[in-house]
Amino acid sequence: MGIGSFIKKQFIDVLQWNEDVDGVLSWRYPMQDFEIQNGGVLIVRESQMAVFVNEGQVADVFGAGTYKLTTQTLPLLTNLKNWDKLFASPFKSDVYFFSTRVQTGRKWGTPQPITIRDKDFDMIRVRAFGMYSYRVADPRLFFKEISGTRDVYTRDEVEDQLRGILMASMASSLGGANVPFLDMAANQALMAQQVKGDLATAFGRYGIGLDEFNVASVSLPEELQAALDERISAGMKGGMSADKMAGFTKYQVASAIPLAAQNEGGMAGIGAGLGAGLTVGQTIGQALGASLAPQPAAAAPAAAPVAAAAPAEDSIEARLEKLKGLLDKGLISAADYDGTKAELLKKLIG
Repeated sequence: MGIGSFIKKQFIDVLQWNEDVDGVLSWRYPMQDFEIQNGGVLIVRESQMAVFVNEGQVADVFGAGTYKLTTQTLPLLTNLKNWDKLFASPFKSDVYFFSTRVQTGRKWGTPQPITIRDKDFDMIRVRAFGMYSYRVADPRLFFKEISGTRDVYTRDEVEDQLRGILMASMASSLGGANVPFLDMAANQALMAQQVKGDLATAFGRYGIGLDEFNVASVSLPEELQAALDERISAGMKGGMSADKMAGFTKYQVASAIPLAAQNEGGMAGIGAGLGAGLTVGQTIGQALGASLAPQPAAAAPAAAPVAAAAPAEDSIEARLEKLKGLLDKGLISAADYDGTKAELLKKLIG
């Protein structure tokens, strides 16, 4: 090599990255025809890492600090180059700087619903939105799997790839969970916790560390939400089996007894409301007559049952009024009202 050619060579004494542009995650030092001086200086700032790459193969990785470049500080590159322990000439190598700062406040969402399995609804489609933050944790893996040999690799570019990873991880983690969707929708922190673990593992395969992940909102598509609302409404209003309906009716009757007992007429009013008022009234009347009538008189015991068994017309009319009152208060059903009313009218008319 002539002296003129040697003079034209340009040497690099200091390698560093000032991060002048925000949002850049990977930046290749512009080598062109430059060569690195033996004994040159590498400066790696806090929240940065530097990687020496020889013909596409990752060699030495440096964290924050200042380094003098020799065969001792570049052992892997020295081995790849087959250098002697004391090389005297400048050398060429690609040098990449990586920003390891946490990228905060990054938005994620599901433009299209993702389909997941659910223990309550079998298969459902879910939309969700939230925030997450991440950083380059392993520049070696990040270079191999994502950024490659490009001069500049930005945050927007990596997030295009992360979006697909996020959607796949979410579908897998939610679909494999035993937690029903309704519980997750009611507790978004639970949903975020369910997804975060699997998502951190997926990000880690690409040299990316997941710092934070949260769910701001979760919803179903409109048509599924309408179907869910209808199902909930049916369950509340009348989506009951015959056995459950019968049990519910018994519960209503049992609940009505303490209220009706407070009305004028006491148990006789309850009996009228439930279609058994005459029987209850007669039984009570017979018991009272038997206990209060004088024992020596023969006619008195016979008269008491007759009086109790044949209520006056005014008594039946009063029961009809009480029966109507029970219906108006919702304490008996229309069917109970009609049946008892017919029975009382039949006895009234004769």
